[in-house]
Amino acid sequence: MQDNEVYTLTSLGQEEMRSGASTFDPVALELMVRIDGSQTLGQLRAGMTTASSGAFTVAFMNLQDKKLVVLAEVDPFTEQFTARLNHFAVTQAEAEADSGAASLKKAGYYVRIARPRGPAPARPPGQALSAIVVDDEPMLAKFIQSYLSFEGFNVRVASNRAEVVTEFRKTPAPDLILLDVVLPDADGFDILLRLRQHPALKNVPVIMLTGKATREAVLKGLAGGADGYVTKPFEADALMLVVRTVLGMPPEPEGPRHSLL
Repeated sequence: MQDNEVYTLTSLGQEEMRSGASTFDPVALELMVRIDGSQTLGQLRAGMTTASSGAFTVAFMNLQDKKLVVLAEVDPFTEQFTARLNHFAVTQAEAEADSGAASLKKAGYYVRIARPRGPAPARPPGQALSAIVVDDEPMLAKFIQSYLSFEGFNVRVASNRAEVVTEFRKTPAPDLILLDVVLPDADGFDILLRLRQHPALKNVPVIMLTGKATREAVLKGLAGGADGYVTKPFEADALMLVVRTVLGMPPEPEGPRHSLL
């Protein structure tokens, strides 16, 4: 592996990123999100936030062994252009390394990432799991609420900052939060960071559920402590797979699929 080489995800790697379940450690998961077929290994290494050079190498070699990444074919023009970007990246401070990685901000990046929290906590007989859906699209929020209720959750909905504060203050703490990124008067990433700093809410699983579909946004959510990231549009059954993975619930029985538009 050379720093000027460019890699891309294989079809198996792409499937893994949309499977609704992730077994990768934080370094490998961040690397999987960043690999886009245009950045060199040098750029990827410089932009990583969770890895030392040694950890990066180990993670990358593991991805190769699992046939999740492959050397990309780059035309001469792209190779020359990438080389210039690479020169820029390696001469900047780490905080500026992603300045040469414009692909991180490109829209249209779709993933279903979920990191298991472990087995679902034991609950008294008859006590349902609770969830808070934070989304400012009324029809979508209502659909998710109805679907989760059908799956046995007690669900509350919040669509703005005031409603979020009200719902989060209620006790007991929810078992799950589905959090949109773009709200009319709040930023989902800011809410996520505040949750992770709150004594009573810091351990509540959070799944980012958003149309903010860029690699940069996904990395920001994962770095902020999100347990899952689902980009819109999505299928309801796919969302439930992520929910079940994060909460350590048993797999859902096979059945008809539902679409969220």
